[in-house]
Amino acid sequence: MGTAEAADTYDIVVLALVGGGVQAMLHGLRHAWGARTRRPLVVTGYVGVVYEKLADGLLLRHGADLVLANSRQDADRFRAVYEGVGADASSVTEVALPFLGGKPYEGTNDPYTVVFAVQPSVPAGRKDRAYLLNRLIRHARLHPDRQVLLKLRSKPGEQTTHIEELPYQKLAQKTDLPANFRLGYGNMGEVLDTTDLLVTISSTAALESLHRRIPTVVLTDLGIREALGNHHFVGSGCLASWDQLDAGHEPVPDPEWVARQGVVADGSYATAFDAARDRIAKLLDAAELPPLAPYYTTVTAPGYLPGILARHHLGPDGGPLPGAPAADRQAGPVRQIVRRAARGAYRHGVQRVAPVIRRMGEL
Repeated sequence: MGTAEAADTYDIVVLALVGGGVQAMLHGLRHAWGARTRRPLVVTGYVGVVYEKLADGLLLRHGADLVLANSRQDADRFRAVYEGVGADASSVTEVALPFLGGKPYEGTNDPYTVVFAVQPSVPAGRKDRAYLLNRLIRHARLHPDRQVLLKLRSKPGEQTTHIEELPYQKLAQKTDLPANFRLGYGNMGEVLDTTDLLVTISSTAALESLHRRIPTVVLTDLGIREALGNHHFVGSGCLASWDQLDAGHEPVPDPEWVARQGVVADGSYATAFDAARDRIAKLLDAAELPPLAPYYTTVTAPGYLPGILARHHLGPDGGPLPGAPAADRQAGPVRQIVRRAARGAYRHGVQRVAPVIRRMGEL
């Protein structure tokens, strides 16, 4: 991908990476392509809601030809950040959340089903997670006519993007569960097919639910805080507590807020990506393209950028450091074994050792 030949092979390169990886690729591609005026377009963006590290993540993505924003609100915020530091904001292109779909909500299921969509790291502490589980169980007992589902991210031992230190299923094992309470796994879209009320702290599942017109609640029990991510839903009309839900509260989302979140009002996405298509077509038809120009350089961020590039085996100029792994060298069996062992040790440290150390610190 980083070779000169790649510039003649691909029309578009999509950088589906975390911010530091995107920044390293932008500098690496700039170095590899040099002064070429015919090169692939470079596209990046975000998969879901952006509610933390806005400036940091955005500036690490600056330099791509397109930085996709999944909503009108994100597009406005992205441009404000770029313009606020004097960087070119023309790359920001509004699209829509890419994972929305499924049939619209048609009314009450039999039985009426309440789904709590958990998150692997929000909240992080045992006390808060136990509280949420107990409130869900209490709701099931208060409403025996309802089916209450604890929607889990993954089965025990299953590898996911985010490691969950204290899985809810472990907490549930120590609790007497009512007959109308169950644990659920699998695709969120399939779960939403039979959901009457979606409850969460701040998961993007809330936007999937709102897209389908399913009643949706973002919990306020633990406060409305940036650390939880539920501050993103201020103004949505979806904020409520378990006490309110137990008493029969039904949320009414604010249509203007929903429309600004990349949730298309009529449920159709036929034109949602037209702006991106038009910009891509225009750039591909251009006689030449300028070199990639990230905002972060050794002039604007001399104490930050070199460290990011070094972690990806690149020098300050974007060229490979001496001893960097060759692109065409596949990992041998010994290297693969070491990698698996390292990943296993990391998971064990996060899931087993770290919680014990934290508990000891609380004694």
